[in-house]
Amino acid sequence: MLDVQNGSEAEPSAPEAGRGAPDGGPSDRLAPAPVLPYAVVAAVLCALYFLYSWVQYDHFRTPSWDLGIFGQAVRSYAEFRLPVSDIKGPGFPILGDHFSPVTALLAPLYWLWPSPVSLLFAQAALFAASAVVVGRTAQQVLGSRATGIALTVAYGLSWGLQEAVKSDFHEIAFAVPLLALTCRALLLGRWTAAVAWSAPLVLVKEDMGLTVAMVGVVLALKGRKKLGAALAGFGVAAFALTVLVLVPAASKLGQYDYWAKIEKTGTGTETSLGQIVSGALASGERWEMVLYLFAITGFLALRSPLALLVLPTLGWRFVSQDANHWGMHWHYSAVLMPVVFLALVDAVRAVRTSPRPWLASYGKVAVAAATAVALALAANLPLRELLKSETYAADVRAEQARAAVAAVPAGASVEADVPLLAHLTADHTVYWVGTSKGATPDYLALDLRGWSGQTQDPTVTASQLHPEASYELVHRSEGFAVLRKK
Repeated sequence: MLDVQNGSEAEPSAPEAGRGAPDGGPSDRLAPAPVLPYAVVAAVLCALYFLYSWVQYDHFRTPSWDLGIFGQAVRSYAEFRLPVSDIKGPGFPILGDHFSPVTALLAPLYWLWPSPVSLLFAQAALFAASAVVVGRTAQQVLGSRATGIALTVAYGLSWGLQEAVKSDFHEIAFAVPLLALTCRALLLGRWTAAVAWSAPLVLVKEDMGLTVAMVGVVLALKGRKKLGAALAGFGVAAFALTVLVLVPAASKLGQYDYWAKIEKTGTGTETSLGQIVSGALASGERWEMVLYLFAITGFLALRSPLALLVLPTLGWRFVSQDANHWGMHWHYSAVLMPVVFLALVDAVRAVRTSPRPWLASYGKVAVAAATAVALALAANLPLRELLKSETYAADVRAEQARAAVAAVPAGASVEADVPLLAHLTADHTVYWVGTSKGATPDYLALDLRGWSGQTQDPTVTASQLHPEASYELVHRSEGFAVLRKK
């Protein structure tokens, strides 16, 4: 029997395994859930995530500069240096941007595999590991392996995770399994474990402190008021410490830059509190994100107190003036996926004993419905590209980019455009075009289809970027040009 006081758990008797408690609290019995079936599904998911990431990287389809930035940060840790990203600016201290010291854990992997591709593999593995937690928890609580495997697949193919894979590597890869383990502990009444798994979230990213605080709120709602209050206080204090002290102390500007995402529009216009709130509430794109977030659980997740854990992330995204934060794209929704899927498990357990026949009946088909929705949505999500032959086909532009990278000698400093950044970080000092003020790189690697190649003559672009130096053309193709400092 599960003891909610000390979190201990005994072997269940088969007839009662997975039966919910009358008050919707932790199950009296937990069904056995061998790891192997879930490990197999997770291995397939990991392979799919990594294959997509690797093909995207190998074909120079990197969507942003982030993989290059994290590659530089992890390389710094691996070389026992303070983490910097020259892509953000020469010698830019990365902890002055986002507080994510957790990425130092990737240094040992980088020693073995000194490439940004190692980060893509780590993210795929972390996402897949979280699927094991979600699936096994579903089987243990609800008593059915079919249910557990189905939910593992639904979760693994969820839009939040797929969009994160498409967006290359981000630090939130660590938050996803931590949140899955936190929600599992809350479901099983393991209150100390919930604290232990949630507290490290403050090392993943500065906003996670507010999510930790919300875990404290959920603990309080479940009757652990003192423990919940202590955790909530810790989360709020960690958030305040990082954004008001630690990040400004590391930043060259002495401030937390992302306040501007709330205070200013994309045009730089200041906004009032009233404008921020009214704009957020009136935004169809923001509400569409929320609709899809809970629709993938048949909206049943809304019946679980675990759903409260999505509020901090949704909150800052709602008030942000950056349109990239609003919709279903990029990596921002990945941290919400383990929460809503395990909230679904919690809700299904609770409605089994509902006095409303229709609700109890709905609970019996909710997991099947969530799986069907996930499979239907997957037809229009990134991993579908793996089924198309053109995804793997030879790409002239990719070959041109590869030749441009090869034209820059190892160890040289280079200023490059986004498509080339991540491919250069392992063995070069790399700057992004336009942010290298104060440095004069040995080489320039320009994308002639991007903004840095708007002039017909790359040497003209070079003189505009660095009037203090003279550059000569050493490589050129239809898509890229490489210039060397004379």
